Amino acid sequence: MDPSANNQAHAHPDGEDHTGRQADTEVQSRPATVLPPPSDLVAEPGAGQVTMRWQPVVGAMGYFVHRSESAHGPFVRLDHGGMGDMLAVPGPLFADTTGIPGKRYWYAIASIFDVNVPPGELSAPVEASPGVENAHPLTLRVQARTAAGQLDPVWHMLGSEHLSQLFYGEGPGGSQIGAQFQEALSLARRELGATHIRAHAILDDEQGVYREVAGEASYDFTAIDRIYDRLLDLGLRPIVEVSFMPRDLASNPEATVFTYRGITSPPRDWQRWGELNHQLAAHLVEHYGIEEVSQWGFEIWNEPNLVGFGPNFPGFWTGTQVDYFRLYDQAARAIKSVDERLLVGGPATAAVGWMADFLDFVRRERAPLDFLSTHSYNNLPLDLHQTLKSYGFEGVRIWWTEWGVSPTHFGLVNDSAFGAPFILHGMKSVQGRDDALAYWVISDHFEELGRASQLFHGGFGLLTIGNLHKPRYWAIALAEGLGTDLVQCELRGDGARSLVDAWATRKPDGTIDILAWNGTLDQSKSQGDPLLDRHLEVRIEQLTERAYQCSLARVDAVHSNIANYWKSEDAWPTAEQWAKLHAADMLDEHPLPDIVPHNGIAHVDFDLPMPGVVRLRLTPK
Repeated sequence: MDPSANNQAHAHPDGEDHTGRQADTEVQSRPATVLPPPSDLVAEPGAGQVTMRWQPVVGAMGYFVHRSESAHGPFVRLDHGGMGDMLAVPGPLFADTTGIPGKRYWYAIASIFDVNVPPGELSAPVEASPGVENAHPLTLRVQARTAAGQLDPVWHMLGSEHLSQLFYGEGPGGSQIGAQFQEALSLARRELGATHIRAHAILDDEQGVYREVAGEASYDFTAIDRIYDRLLDLGLRPIVEVSFMPRDLASNPEATVFTYRGITSPPRDWQRWGELNHQLAAHLVEHYGIEEVSQWGFEIWNEPNLVGFGPNFPGFWTGTQVDYFRLYDQAARAIKSVDERLLVGGPATAAVGWMADFLDFVRRERAPLDFLSTHSYNNLPLDLHQTLKSYGFEGVRIWWTEWGVSPTHFGLVNDSAFGAPFILHGMKSVQGRDDALAYWVISDHFEELGRASQLFHGGFGLLTIGNLHKPRYWAIALAEGLGTDLVQCELRGDGARSLVDAWATRKPDGTIDILAWNGTLDQSKSQGDPLLDRHLEVRIEQLTERAYQCSLARVDAVHSNIANYWKSEDAWPTAEQWAKLHAADMLDEHPLPDIVPHNGIAHVDFDLPMPGVVRLRLTPK
């Protein structure tokens, strides 16, 4: 992810649990766009699943899949569970694994222009039944010298708990938060290729950025400099989430969120809000230089469309949508007034909310916009390129600044293998379309809703406290380990490209990597389902070397899954147990017999459980 690329493209077209209630007060009026249903819907039955394929609809950011037990309805919107924050899918294919094998169902699809307006009409229904017999093997044909484009490492932006943790002391289980948090960021840089970190709360009073003394504004960026100096020393750049509101500027200082009490109210003085953003940007440019800071990004606020999660979690914004648009406009213009090369964006909403309203506002007011940002959980990212195109913003980047397998901290699926193929499905789905897909978050050192009470607690992190690697981490590491040159990869069979998918790459030294995965969005199958397991028969063509060393790496319930090594009823390991866990904490990879191609062709086959990931590597001898 390179935020500095095309950084003049900001457009004026004329020239923690994240399932809370979305704001519905004082929403600007805009005519709803209703799209036709997709055509050519086909339902393909398979073992334990039904795959639907259809023709994309121009302008559709996504689709709702509906199912009925009768051709005449009623049709109910499919819910893949797991507390996902929305049920729309990007299309134009989807695997339903929630049905009862052998039972007849009818499926229909509706297109959506925006998640905040009703969808259009349903397509004509089609019939299919998930199969009750095990699947036949899938075939994967790889042409090792036929180019298929470039692999875009959209995972190079990552989410993080607030960065002031870099300087914290003792934490859960006797850990040293600052040292372990820094190590987690270093691992992300070294093993995942991370370049940018997006985190909350840089304006919180913990940093002492803004005070009012005798009625006059006073600024102190010492703590921010300390944080960003450390981050840059690690080889990482910040995405500056401009939040939360400093106490002396807040219209309601008692409106707070998280255990660290980030203030969520609008400013009491809008002019001073703009000046704060100007002073922040000007200081960063002066301190680090415009060539550096122009490679960052300034994201205005966090999830302003969530106004409440109940009495113990009041949400991220106490203002209205109109208030947020004013907040964004003033901040973005103030930052741009320092230097046009600085990147600004938003609205950083939950569940892809407010997209059409926000873009309509930006277009009408000619507000600066370099990147469109939003969040989603337990789903594949929707097609926001279609939405940007509809509003004439085709030069604007798309950054998913939070994305993950679950919107719930303390959700056990976060520690399981289920998230490994989920991540790879997501990363492949946005290729050639989006610019960043930031997994939330890097480390279980995370205190929004309170610190961890035990080692495996369902934390958001790719790494545990103590920096043990979870299966989701290994999935990104395997993607990062691929070459950048994709080669032709044709997958056929039961669940191809919906349940099972793959990449194949060729490196300059002739190494061929094939990364395949098997996963569903259906979290009722998070522990697996024998009917969804698959076997892959791989045919690799156009091999030029006489012989290759061959190895197979696996991530699934029994491979590269560190949780299997912790069976103690104790909350935290002893020193001896930590040593054993770290010794076991490695990618499960083993050699296969050398391959000697015949007429440039080789064959390999392997099992691919669901959930599961496999990397086959052929290295010239």
